Amino acid sequence: MAKYRSNLPQCDGGLYLTDGGLETTLIFHDGIDLPHFAAFHLLRGARGRDALRRYHRPYIEIARRTAAGFILDSPSWRASADWGDKLGYSASALAESNRSGIALMAELRAEFETDDFPMVISGAIGPRGDGYVAGEVMTAGKAEAYHGAQIETFAGTEADMITAFTMTNIDEAIGITRAAQRQRLPVVISFTLETDGRLPTGDGLQEAVETVDAATENGPVYYMINCAHPEHFATTLASGGAWLQRLRGLRANASRRSHAELNDAPDLDAGDPDELGAQYRELRRLFAHFNVLGGCCGTDHRHVESIGCACKLAA
Repeated sequence: MAKYRSNLPQCDGGLYLTDGGLETTLIFHDGIDLPHFAAFHLLRGARGRDALRRYHRPYIEIARRTAAGFILDSPSWRASADWGDKLGYSASALAESNRSGIALMAELRAEFETDDFPMVISGAIGPRGDGYVAGEVMTAGKAEAYHGAQIETFAGTEADMITAFTMTNIDEAIGITRAAQRQRLPVVISFTLETDGRLPTGDGLQEAVETVDAATENGPVYYMINCAHPEHFATTLASGGAWLQRLRGLRANASRRSHAELNDAPDLDAGDPDELGAQYRELRRLFAHFNVLGGCCGTDHRHVESIGCACKLAA
């Protein structure tokens, strides 16, 4: 039974942390092979599930020291039909994997949550294509149909909400939102931005937020930015406007590299955790309603600890 589906606590304010770059941490720090960046593949066995538990626990402890709560995103960013096909999953096996990911998050919540430290479970959804490039853009209707199966699976679990990460285009975000609305699941849309602060399709972030809102009657609970360095979207945020109130979350990269550079790099650019924390503190000073904070590619618990401490001191 979902605990917070009808009343997400992060929407009432307070600092909520998330984890960092799950896949990059598992690959570069833990030496785990993730075909197609598919962390859900680890849910098949006890060793993989243990690796996911070990990954999450430091973040939860950091959040307990520095934040009001924590968002548990399931390891399901790649757990949709096309990616499942690449890894040999049937539709039923893929659905079971999505359920298993939420069950693992519920297990962690049962272990760590307290009355004054809420932990919200989010079913993570990724783009049908690559998270760095727009590729072939689906219509909103096709996106709704494609993502509908994963979202329907999440609706039958303890997931409080879903979060669609690294959205590269507007139509896919609209389709996901409509599929979530059909299942009465709160949905968050997180767009990825290029070094110019625009979506990979070239659309502006303001246009993306306003177009999705118009097409879905303000369907998303809120919006986020992920997989971009704070300097990449500073000018975008500085433009001002009422649409900025729809943004609540940030999961930035510490690296200043472009998506193309990150994709081609043989190494991991972790940037500077302290610098990233200071940049988040400044963003919180300018936009006090930004309260769901974590990291993306290349970040780990060091970055999230710096973010939590810097933002706690600034509160």
